[in-house]
Parts: sequence; structure tokens; C-alpha cells
Amino acid sequence: MQRAEGEGRIATKARAGLSVLDTLFQAGCSKIRVPKAYGSWLEAVLINTSGGLTGGDRMAWSARAAAQTHLSITTQACERIYRSTGGAARVSSRLSIEAGARLDWLPQETIMFNGSALDRSLEIDLAGNGVFLGLETIILGREAHGEDAVSAMISDRWHVRRDGDLIHAEAARLDADDYCARNNSALLGGARAYGTLCYVASDAGRHIDRLKAIVAEHETAGVSRIGDKIVLRATERSGYLLRKIIMPAIAALSGAGAVPKLWTL
Repeated sequence: MQRAEGEGRIATKARAGLSVLDTLFQAGCSKIRVPKAYGSWLEAVLINTSGGLTGGDRMAWSARAAAQTHLSITTQACERIYRSTGGAARVSSRLSIEAGARLDWLPQETIMFNGSALDRSLEIDLAGNGVFLGLETIILGREAHGEDAVSAMISDRWHVRRDGDLIHAEAARLDADDYCARNNSALLGGARAYGTLCYVASDAGRHIDRLKAIVAEHETAGVSRIGDKIVLRATERSGYLLRKIIMPAIAALSGAGAVPKLWTL
């Protein structure tokens, strides 16, 4: 069967105090667009022209923020993972952040359909004085259509290395028809949307009180800080309610002071 395959790479360089494009590569169904920015950072928009992913599809993204640059990455829309006829859709992303650089990885939500399967990995290599802000979110079915994607399967992995040392690692798995994970109060607790936000920077202590104030208004969210790392996790009944937690947190941590514009269009 015909499968969607794509690969996209982007890298920045510093010029006259601005972050500008250095490398842009795209192949297959992966496309990258660089809209006009009104700040010192470079914004990149990732696009999957196949319209969604299913079993056997492959997507690979890589990005490098060169020394003293700021790269902000988002997606054109929510990624959709459709019913699989065999195997999982595989999405791998690799990010590199050099000395004094910053990279914001802020894709919009991934929507899982019934019978879908996703295998996703995110690898980050960060210089000691670099800054990383990363987000991954999942929505289990389309609420407006009465879907809950009970038969969806997800395998999700993160690794963040700072100067070569592993400082954050997690692996999450949700099996198809796993009602225990869906309904157990220690896991999803009946939520159909969940997300993880990770921030690594030397100024993490300056932001933690603001983030605690944001999550204090939501019973299904929590935030913690260990040294220069902040991790925020949230679950909600819908993607809309999850955004009410995630968007203020992004705005508080974002180098631009706001969510990417495509999040609000």
C-alpha cells in the first residue's frame, strides 16, 4: 500500500543580532515554511501535506538552533493519526540547541482516531547555557463527534541531554482498549486530552511561581521544578479545556511572550 514518508530539516544562524535561516531541507510529504517574523527569532511551521498519518507512515523532523540564535517551531494544524490497517505511524524529531541558543518546540495537538497507532520519539541535545521549551499533547478522539479513541495505541518517548548528560527521560504507553489506564485516577482518570510541557534553562527558578499560580486553578494539572528543569503535566476532558492550561503556561515561558500565532487562527 502507498505510504506517506517525509523528512524535514531546518537550522538557524546569527546575523546582525537576528536569527535567520541557514539550512532548509524538505522531502516527501514534509514541508517547512518560514513566515515573516517581527522579533529577533526565527519561526518555522511544520506541515504534513498528506493530511494525516496511518500505520506504516513515517515522518522525521530535525532542527538546529545555532549559537546565540532563537528558533521557534510549531505546526500548521493538529496532526491526525487515522485508523491503522497494520503497524504504527512513526514520528521522530531530533533537536539541537547550541551555546547561548534557544529552541521552542510547540507543535499543536496530535488527534488520535479509533484504531490508530502512533510511535513517537523526541530527542533533544542542549548546550549547558542553552534554553529549551518543549510541548507534546494528545487528544483521544474528536469530542464534537462523540469519539474517545478507546482502541488507539500510543508509544511516546522523550530524552533531553544537557552537555551530553541525560537530564530528562520519559516513556509513556497507552495500549488499545486499556480501560484501566483510561479511567484510573492515578493515570488519565477519564481524560481524553493530556500534555507535557518541559522547560530547561538557568532561569527556571524565576518562572516556577507563575506556573504554580496557573495550575492552581486546575485540579488536573501539576508542575514541579528540579534545578534548571520545570515539567508541567495536565489532563482534561477536552482539547479546549487543556488549552486553557497549556496556553498561559507557554506564554509565561515563551521567549516571544505568547503562543505561536497559528495556535489562535
